[in-house]
Amino acid sequence: MHFSIPDTQEFVDNTGSSYLGYNIHINGLYHCTVRYKQLLNLHEQLVKDLDMILPSFPPKKFFPLTPNQQEDRRLGLEKYIQTIGQNAMINNCELLNSYLLNAQQESNGRFMEDENFEVFLMNGQSINIKISTGDNSTNVLKKICQHINLPEKYYFYFSLFIIIEGENKNINILRRLQDFESPLLTQSNIDYVGIKVVLGKNYWNIDNDFTLMENSIALNLLYIQAIAELNNGWIIVPKKLQSQINDAQENDDKCKYLKLIHPLKYYGYIQFATCFCDYPKIGTKVLVAIGRNELSLRIISDNDEEHEAIFKVTRMRCWRITTMHNYTDKKDNNITECSLELSFEYLVAKNQLQWITISSEQAILMSVCLQSMIDELLLKHHVGASSKLPDVINKSWIYIMRDGHSRINIGPNSPDNIDKVQKNRQDNETNKSEAVIKKITDKFTNIKHKKISVDAKITGRLNRASTSNCDIMENNAFHMIGDEDL
Repeated sequence: MHFSIPDTQEFVDNTGSSYLGYNIHINGLYHCTVRYKQLLNLHEQLVKDLDMILPSFPPKKFFPLTPNQQEDRRLGLEKYIQTIGQNAMINNCELLNSYLLNAQQESNGRFMEDENFEVFLMNGQSINIKISTGDNSTNVLKKICQHINLPEKYYFYFSLFIIIEGENKNINILRRLQDFESPLLTQSNIDYVGIKVVLGKNYWNIDNDFTLMENSIALNLLYIQAIAELNNGWIIVPKKLQSQINDAQENDDKCKYLKLIHPLKYYGYIQFATCFCDYPKIGTKVLVAIGRNELSLRIISDNDEEHEAIFKVTRMRCWRITTMHNYTDKKDNNITECSLELSFEYLVAKNQLQWITISSEQAILMSVCLQSMIDELLLKHHVGASSKLPDVINKSWIYIMRDGHSRINIGPNSPDNIDKVQKNRQDNETNKSEAVIKKITDKFTNIKHKKISVDAKITGRLNRASTSNCDIMENNAFHMIGDEDL
């Protein structure tokens, strides 16, 4: 995961004291706002529960921070979460994922019951389900798969993606939804026209297609996505195969269609928008595609001719995301402004490494794709392609709310998100109110009965013309109920 804290917000708590909130962006998009003590609480629990050395956490200060100290703390916190975000074991642990999900809910301030949510297939067909802000991406994916009757053993072959659909129906993938986020909240945070959440394949090894083709529902999902990618121009189809592919589609022969396009160029790749690269020279316009364990650069020359450069992920030593400089499009004499760049160090020859930089707004998505591709290769090498990394933690822990005082127990034997906690709070307040009202009512009833009884005794004594004094119970309701009941 790619973390950043680009800026902060100032808040005032219930006591009138001000504090800073740190805006956390994950994989290029705003996710949540948290304060220092919340991140410190997360760090302390990671130290307690994980058997590994964690990076140092920015220390506490006993006096109010100066502006320079505030900036130093922001940079320190950003460096800390960037470091843990590069650790696969920490990323996979339930503690971090639950923390980020609850922080997202608290930041949005949306505590609600089920809401209608629309998920699309690649052909535009929509699926409507009911979810809440407490449902993470895995739970939503499970509900969708159950809705379309996909067997459970095929769930992890698919995932949810956020896409931007243009006016000409072209698809631009923004990113894959992760377990740490609520699809409902993430979609509401993105202020783009044409935003959709779609169901798509979640693997790079295209040989998995043959496993999915054994099930009719999984086969249909593959078929729908293949048609969408072909129509979007992602797959290059030779002219000699075009008629066969068209015939297979017209006859709805899904297996034949998939077998025809399976070996084609760029099948199983993710395509990116036109951007710029410093290979083979600075300012080169390129089309980037990632898939089949490689990164492809389709280089566009000044006369619009293309040639391709291939970079295998197994020969990439490392890569990084940084802020980029502007590049000039020499053909149109325009400056294309981008804010991000992906740089990777590549083994171009024996004992010769070279840095190659791609300037694109989709640089973070490219990085995520490279990382997931390598993770899949390592997973296949060690434990088999169909295995998933186990959760590191499966026990209760504490989430501190932004007010710094409220604490929520999260885990197997306790509420697992703020939705449930908020609902429990409301139910408890209602139950307490009803209990107090009932107690007051019962005491007033007892007082009334006792008064009637005393009045009857007094009346009887007066009727007997008794002149003796009698002790009468004081009927002061406030004295009878007591302050503790109010």
